Amino acid sequence: MVSLDNAEVERIKSEAISAIMAASSLDQLKEVKISYVGDRSPIARLNQGLGQLPVEERASMGKVIGTARANINQAYDDREKQLTSERDSRVLIEERVDVTLPVNRNPQGALHPLTILSHEISDLFVGMGYTVQEGPELESSWLNFDALNIPADHPARTMQDTFFIEPLNSGLVMRTHTSPVQIRTMLENEPPIYVICPGRTYRADELDATHTPVFNQVEGLVVDKGITMAHLKGTLDHFASKIFGPGVTTRIRPSFFPFTEPSAEVDFFYNGRWVEWGGCGMVNRKVLQACGIDTDIYTGFAFGMGLERTLMVRHGITDMHDIVEGDVRFSRQFGTGGR
Repeated sequence: MVSLDNAEVERIKSEAISAIMAASSLDQLKEVKISYVGDRSPIARLNQGLGQLPVEERASMGKVIGTARANINQAYDDREKQLTSERDSRVLIEERVDVTLPVNRNPQGALHPLTILSHEISDLFVGMGYTVQEGPELESSWLNFDALNIPADHPARTMQDTFFIEPLNSGLVMRTHTSPVQIRTMLENEPPIYVICPGRTYRADELDATHTPVFNQVEGLVVDKGITMAHLKGTLDHFASKIFGPGVTTRIRPSFFPFTEPSAEVDFFYNGRWVEWGGCGMVNRKVLQACGIDTDIYTGFAFGMGLERTLMVRHGITDMHDIVEGDVRFSRQFGTGGR
């Protein structure tokens, strides 16, 4: 039988409040609640024992027990709030999320390896004092052919090699090289001219391991006083060494292009063999004159090469399909190419 007196009530209350205050976590506090606050707690049993008291004592003792029980419940509620606040503060510190960090929910995009290479070449020549020039891919026939001293009966002007825009007398073609950008530059600017012209070009080729109807070129043009083939050769050597590695040199072989005279093919020595790279030469006087440049004062050189071929040789790519089909497993090997 439980003793019912004020001293016992005070003892149980003190014991319960001490246990509540000693709980250091919400889990411990739940265990204390079962022992000191629930229906089977000592204070609950005291309340159940009121029926044993004389009638005249029940009211006063019930009031004492009720007050004690209220004090215990209040102590429990206060301690629960305190421990909850401490837990929340701890969680905010331990599990803090920096909302200023970038969200990485989607895979990071990447530049195509051809774009990366184009940027690399452009940055190289900008560092040498050149400017980057671009032009339309739908070009006038005069800028694409006539201004470059390409005669009307030249094979490049047939429908087997060039995409002509209907009607055929529109005078428009999909540019077959980025050389029209050079013509536009010379028409719009006075020498000295130092430009690099990267861009997409079009020719009527079938897609196979080494050819594609849509491909990328980069061309360079210099027009200034006293420009010679020696300047061209030095520029190509520097270009090759930066793209393919230190010690890579070039050689030039006699060739023919309507827009340069003399003309040459440029090769570079890489991995123990000579590799054909592109065309080059001194700008033909007729081209300079068509652009209004005084050929008694100014001379110039030009060069051009395909970016696909440059990429394939540098990285050992053997099939053009890998470059043009857009498989991200191929592109990821080249990184993001951020600038």
